[in-house]
Amino acid sequence: MQLPQDVKDALDEKVFAHLGTINPDGSPQVSVVWVGRKDDTILISTATGRVKTRNIATDPRVAISFTPPSQPYKNIVMQGTVTKSEEDGTWLIDALNNKYKGNPVYPLPEGQIRVNYEITIDSIGSWG
Repeated sequence: MQLPQDVKDALDEKVFAHLGTINPDGSPQVSVVWVGRKDDTILISTATGRVKTRNIATDPRVAISFTPPSQPYKNIVMQGTVTKSEEDGTWLIDALNNKYKGNPVYPLPEGQIRVNYEITIDSIGSWG
């Protein structure tokens, strides 16, 4: 799905998104995450061993919700599917750290393995 320009603009801000995944028992799990974007694809970085990593490996369906910092009464909710998952180094977390904190290198804890996700959005809702 092509993201509307206002959603792209909001994702390009320092927006804190809530990523919802599905636990093995079917209950929801939500984490606050930094987000990036490549065209119409949402980019998320996390570390191996975390709940969201295990959940996405079992069920790639996710939901993302956020409020643009410049529009505090607007809410955007997206549903999609993780379409690519790679343990491919620190390039994404470094880029996100630079976006959110102005530092081009993320202080990676020793032994931590980063996992990058690409999320294809299937539906978008917004209000406000």
